[in-house]
Amino acid sequence: MSADGIERIAAAFAASGKRSALMPYMMGGYPDLERSLAVGEACIAGGADMLELGVPFSDPLADGPTIHAAATAALAAGTSVSDVLDLAAALTGRIAVIMMAYANTVLTPGIEPFLDRLADVGVSGLIVPDLPFEESDELERAAERRGIALVALVAPTTTDVRLHEIGARTRGFLYVVSVTGTTGERSGGPVSLRPLLERAKAATNVPVALGFGISTADQAAAAADAGADGVIVGSRLVRAAGEDSDGAAAVGRLVAEFATALAAPVA
Repeated sequence: MSADGIERIAAAFAASGKRSALMPYMMGGYPDLERSLAVGEACIAGGADMLELGVPFSDPLADGPTIHAAATAALAAGTSVSDVLDLAAALTGRIAVIMMAYANTVLTPGIEPFLDRLADVGVSGLIVPDLPFEESDELERAAERRGIALVALVAPTTTDVRLHEIGARTRGFLYVVSVTGTTGERSGGPVSLRPLLERAKAATNVPVALGFGISTADQAAAAADAGADGVIVGSRLVRAAGEDSDGAAAVGRLVAEFATALAAPVA
């Protein structure tokens, strides 16, 4: 690929054609490796603009019960980091892939070797939800050298000073957590989305994507109406991948519903 990952993410936002870019999350190796590839392909066919690919981990602190259970099942089936990288390699030729991995997954093989493997398979970005911002310098510099976007997260409780510090350094996009808590489906919609997104946008020069708690098309549309540049949907899709006899088809239908909800109005 001629463009580096940071450029690919920027191009994906620019080319979305939707009010907000659609960014589905999937768990690598769930329900199994073959079917998780089918899930990724269904996301692309359904209208995803980028794809967030989770690496299963035994103690996913940022994730709620649905994604935690999917990670546990993937690990029990023997899914390895190498397996997830192979899965990424099968998808990156068609869509920008942002990998979500916990710090131990990155640090155990070493930052440089881990990022080399991501670059080799064409991964565009990396999210490490349990890595403190103050401890991210080395990973940030190494990712930048490879054109991989190290995506930072902020929450409703993030102070303005800290928000501007993080917003200045994040690459690809700024991941805004819509609620105080873990990932998961929630009824209704997150409160005060517009002020939260306005604060985030004032603190960064990259797109702002909203995640956590978005599980219906109406919630996705509300996020777009509030000004989100991207909408991340995770637990609802992971649940569909595992509970339906044809999980990939179920995920594809849901992604298409979200894409429709985020579509730009006809002029």
